[in-house]
Amino acid sequence: MNLYSYSSLLGRRIVKCEPNLKYYISPSLKTNTRNIAVFASSSEPNGTSISVSGAHSPICPDFPISGCMEQVMVEYLFGRKKATEVAHYVWKQVVQKGDAVVDATCGNGYDTLALLKLVADKTQRGRVYGMDVQNSALESTSSLLDQFASPDEKELVELFIMSHSQMEDIVPNDMAVRLVAFNLGYLPGGDKKIITKSETTLLALEAAKRILAPGGLISIVTYVGHPGGREEFEKIEDFASILPVESWNCCKLQTLNRPLAPMLMFLFKKWDRIFVLPKHNLVSCF
Repeated sequence: MNLYSYSSLLGRRIVKCEPNLKYYISPSLKTNTRNIAVFASSSEPNGTSISVSGAHSPICPDFPISGCMEQVMVEYLFGRKKATEVAHYVWKQVVQKGDAVVDATCGNGYDTLALLKLVADKTQRGRVYGMDVQNSALESTSSLLDQFASPDEKELVELFIMSHSQMEDIVPNDMAVRLVAFNLGYLPGGDKKIITKSETTLLALEAAKRILAPGGLISIVTYVGHPGGREEFEKIEDFASILPVESWNCCKLQTLNRPLAPMLMFLFKKWDRIFVLPKHNLVSCF
């Protein structure tokens, strides 16, 4: 795994594959969301197009939640799943093969690996942009990928020693990001004095908000058991609370009788507009 420098990426040009989406619904299937076929055309210069169809396509704004996801939420309620495990299952409802995603805090690499498995396929179109301020974190991430990712998969990952507040500097301007993941606090097994700070985390959230594609997700696991953690959580909560309801759905999962337990927040960026053209049985999302 090569660690790319900030300057090396600025010269790269990665084509945006975020499509104009159209949902074609047959008159006989008006209320059956399981039979919606989704067609997406890429914006590549050579005119190559991609068609994606599926019963539970993550890019449909009204897709049904799978039974597996419901089971995970029940297990979280009963204390059998951790917040990070819930986050990973939610990601599966949003991220597609070939998507671009950002791991804003690589840590020991488990989130990076999970994101890679979600975007990697034979097309080699997916991208995982990972960052951390500690070189030891990126070394751990690289080591984990060496163990559990194929050489082709590892080619899709780019790692940077930098603050998450600088994510806009490493994601190409024409790249539509499907998910930005934050796992805040300190590096497990590392120096507990090196923690994420509310000031840079808020800057990172503002950056994530700007680069996120409609239908995308900001996922945050935040901790309050260390110095500065409570303040960071409260700042994030304030940030999410004032996002316009017309454009965002924001929620948090919190264990009330475990005040120091990690908290999980999801900030979902809605589609800009949805309208129906009855004559053609067409629903369009822009």
